[in-house]
This record gives sequence, C-alpha cells and structure tokens, in this order.
Amino acid sequence: MADMFKVKVITPDRVFYEGDVGMVELKTTEGDIGVYKNHIPLTCIVAPGVLNLHEADGVKKAALHTGFVEILQDQVTILAEVAEWPEEIDRNRAEEARIRAERRLSGSEGSIDVTRAELALNKALLRLKLSEK
Repeated sequence: MADMFKVKVITPDRVFYEGDVGMVELKTTEGDIGVYKNHIPLTCIVAPGVLNLHEADGVKKAALHTGFVEILQDQVTILAEVAEWPEEIDRNRAEEARIRAERRLSGSEGSIDVTRAELALNKALLRLKLSEK
C-alpha cells in the first residue's frame, strides 16, 4: 500500500470522514483527480461525483457534491455541500429528483434555469448510481 496520509471531509452539518488513506479520488470542475501522499499543493472546486477513499483494508465510496478541496503534501481537506455514504441515500427520493430534473430539461415547465436543472439531474444520477451497488 502507498504511503498513508490524512483526509478530512467536512459538510455544513458534520465531519463526514476523517482517516488515513493511501489514495483519494474525486471529480473536480477540471476533471477527475487522484491524489497520493506528497502531491503538489493544489486547491480545486469539487464537482458532483464519486469519492473513492483507498484505506488499508479496502475502498470506501461516497457521493460527493459541490465544494472545495485543499490538497497539501500530507493531507487533503474537502469542504463539501453534501457527502453521503451509499446506505444514506434514499433511492425513491433520488428517482423523483431525476424525473423532476428531466421534466424541467425537456422544456415542459416554461422558462427554467438550465444550469441548475442539469446540476440537479447530475446529483440525482450520482445518488442512483452509488446506491445501486
């Protein structure tokens, strides 16, 4: 296993995760990124995607929504709007959100904020994808 480093994921209502990992993978607005210990210092904007935390005994996956990530050589801190473990996701609610977003994007609801509707659709699809495993 690679050298371990600290990762902390903080949401507005809790410290979602705090632990040692060998690698962390997440999606940013610039693309997918994987981080090992001694990574060059970097700050990025988090995009909705799957967060992969490579611990010594396996990989933990979580849904990670918008926020910021600070990468230092020996630690990564993620400030997220929302972070959810697969078992915390309500599949029915996510399916309803997907249907609403698709309906908005199809143009059947008058004038809409397309960017907001696309973001809602991406979040719903992420939740559905992660909760099915």
